Amino acid sequence: MAPPKRLADIGYKLFSGSMMLLTVYGGYLCSMRAYRYFQRREQLQAAAENQTEAIMKE
Repeated sequence: MAPPKRLADIGYKLFSGSMMLLTVYGGYLCSMRAYRYFQRREQLQAAAENQTEAIMKE
């Protein structure tokens, strides 16, 4: 069996690695949400402009 210090080091590295992965994944989720938000805002703005142009033509 491995000494307790070595087990603690392995546990720490596993924990640190999992926290890094979670941080990266969280950043990815956050950036994708922001991207979708800005895309949706652009679409709504374009739709509003088209609607305004249609009203002006009438």
